[in-house]
Amino acid sequence: MEQITSLVQIKGIRDGLLATFSDAAWEDQRIALLTQIDERSSFFHGARLAMDVGTQILKVNDLVDLRDHLSERNVVLWAVVSESPVTEQTAQLLGLATRISKPRPEEQRQFADTITDDTALFVNKTLRSGTRIEFPGHVVVFGDINPGAEIIAEGNVIVWGRVRGMIHAGSKGDRSAFICALDLSANQLRIADEVSAMLKPQKDPKPEIASINSEGRLQAEMWNAG
Repeated sequence: MEQITSLVQIKGIRDGLLATFSDAAWEDQRIALLTQIDERSSFFHGARLAMDVGTQILKVNDLVDLRDHLSERNVVLWAVVSESPVTEQTAQLLGLATRISKPRPEEQRQFADTITDDTALFVNKTLRSGTRIEFPGHVVVFGDINPGAEIIAEGNVIVWGRVRGMIHAGSKGDRSAFICALDLSANQLRIADEVSAMLKPQKDPKPEIASINSEGRLQAEMWNAG
C-alpha cells in the first residue's frame, strides 16, 4: 500500500491542496490518490484539490471519472496543471483551471530538523492572503490570520488576533495539539487528521480554544487562560 500511495504527493497551497503525480500509469495514480483520500477521509472532507499531472495525457473520460469519484468523497477538483497540451485543453473544456497560485518563496519558512518539540515560532505581524507558514513546532502570532493565509504547525498554534484563514495544528498527527485565538472565524481548522466545518463570524467574539474532545471530534470552546 505504501508503494501505491507514494505515487502521489499531496501538500497544501494557497487555494487548497495540490496533488503531484509521479511518472506512472494513470490508473495506478488514480487509485493511489483515492486510496490516500479514503485513508484520511476526515482530513480531505470539503477540500479543494488541484492536480499536477506532469506529462500525463488525459482525455475527457479520465478527468470526468476522477472528478466524480472525488465528488463522492466530498473533494472538489478545481484545477489540473499539465505539460501536455491535450490534457490542458481537456481540463479547460471541463471548466477546470490550468494555472495555480503557489506560495511566494520569500514567505515560506524553512527550518532545520533539529528543532525540538518545545520550540515556538513568534510571528509579530498580520498574515495576509497567500502567506503560508510551516513550522515543526508551536506557532504564536501577534496579529490576524487573513482569508487565504495558512499556518501548518506540528505543535500548537496561538493567535493573539482574529483567525479567518486556515490553521492546521498537530500536522504530523499530534491529536493533543490545540488552537487558541481571540476570534476564531476561520475558513477551516485542522488538528491532526480532524477537520472543522467553516466557523461563522461572531458578533461579539470571545477567545476560544479548539481541540479534539474525548469523542475524537474537533470542537471549539471558550478559552479561559486561567
